[in-house]
Amino acid sequence: MTAAPDTASGELISTDPRTGAEVARFPVADTAAVDAAVARARDAGAWWAGLDPKARRNWLLRFRAELSRRSEKLAAVISAETGKPVDDALLEIMLAIVHLDWAAKNADRVLKRRGVGSGMMGANLAATVEYRPYGVIGVIGPWNYPVYTPMGSISYALAAGNAIVFKPSELTPAVGQFLADTWSAACPARPVLQVVHGSGATGAALCRSGVDKLAFTGSAATARTVMASCAESLTPVTIEGGGKDAMIVASDADIDNAADIAAFGAFGNAGQTCAGVERVYVVGDKYDEFVEKLAAKSRDIHGGSADTDQYGPATMPKQLKIIADHIDDALNRGGRALVGGRESVGETTVQPVVLVDVPEDSRAVTEETFGPTVVVNRVANVDEAIARANDSTYGLSAAIMTKNIGKGREWARSLRTGAVAVNSFLSFASVPALPFGGIGDSGFGRIHGDDGLREFSRVQSVAAQKFALPMNLLSFDRKERDMKTVRMMLSKFYGR
Repeated sequence: MTAAPDTASGELISTDPRTGAEVARFPVADTAAVDAAVARARDAGAWWAGLDPKARRNWLLRFRAELSRRSEKLAAVISAETGKPVDDALLEIMLAIVHLDWAAKNADRVLKRRGVGSGMMGANLAATVEYRPYGVIGVIGPWNYPVYTPMGSISYALAAGNAIVFKPSELTPAVGQFLADTWSAACPARPVLQVVHGSGATGAALCRSGVDKLAFTGSAATARTVMASCAESLTPVTIEGGGKDAMIVASDADIDNAADIAAFGAFGNAGQTCAGVERVYVVGDKYDEFVEKLAAKSRDIHGGSADTDQYGPATMPKQLKIIADHIDDALNRGGRALVGGRESVGETTVQPVVLVDVPEDSRAVTEETFGPTVVVNRVANVDEAIARANDSTYGLSAAIMTKNIGKGREWARSLRTGAVAVNSFLSFASVPALPFGGIGDSGFGRIHGDDGLREFSRVQSVAAQKFALPMNLLSFDRKERDMKTVRMMLSKFYGR
């Protein structure tokens, strides 16, 4: 079962996808409630932005410590609302905390005022660049990683000096509330991080509420709606819109390792990972060995509601039909199921499905499935694999399996993605200094790293005159001799 969006009583109810039992209920925030939250954030944000960087760092590290102490309780809430195993939820929290720690400790280094060269024309100027807070950032988060993903925006935006109004997914409101409550425990009476609950209408209200920037994670289709709403007020946006990520297995790859990584990338979190492995392209001489080993591993993996299951049910029940349709389309068009098939789609859970010989224009290859299925196709060489991987409207991330790390880095440069993992899966997510984001239908803008801190900052350039030059060109009283100097400079310095 799913959350009941806006009920007659004005409440949002979240349920456990494993049992249908109610987890929590919250009042739905209407436009007035959203606007009030933004107003509170505006006041709290003025205090927050006015703190010196060391003070903000200390508050953020208190937030980090409080989250760490409450991590087991938070993991239980994540598990209840998403259905994922508690251990997986705990690993998600760990990743989020690592990024929060890094953002807190590096914000001043990245964003502080720095001098830049003023050049010949500005020899009398002291030129500086500084990154200032926007003010209030709206964050609309997803349900598949309800802590790690939105915290990629929240942590870096807070570290940059902004206040946050966060709308979690209607499927995981209790997780979002937990984050806001933890902030309140760490920093009482300062609503720098608030949460508002609701579905699409609440998200639209946040877009139109006067926030200074909005960060959204979700489908490309919803991203377009969000952008249209924000465009009404020219509110800038950061978008992470999903992916259809590919893994490339070269001739020299360690096939045991590649099969293991592909299985985890495809089936982990029930396949509900925007940067998961949905397509695998294997160079011909390794294809048979790879599919045999991947199939063997896949048959030992089981999804369900038991503690012994490797992943849980589909968090969003309507995704089950999409997964089934993609499998049907692949099989109807000549593809084969080496593991599972249409029968793998149950009432709440999908068991692993490995598809081969699937046409490249099938839905299972071109559209985001967001389930525990993977398409494995043979290619003649890595160049063909790269061409197929790039033949997508998405461009979030990719993986390359090869023993030649240098070659792997070289191939990575040819991939039309925001991130690449060589001999691993999603490893870039664990490195806080690496920015994350995509292109095309995968969105734009970056979270994490120096780029993530700057993403939530407005650039301010200052040119301060130290002394007057004998030649003043920015005046109606400029001299003809000064223009002769300009003409000489154009010819002597820049005309050859």
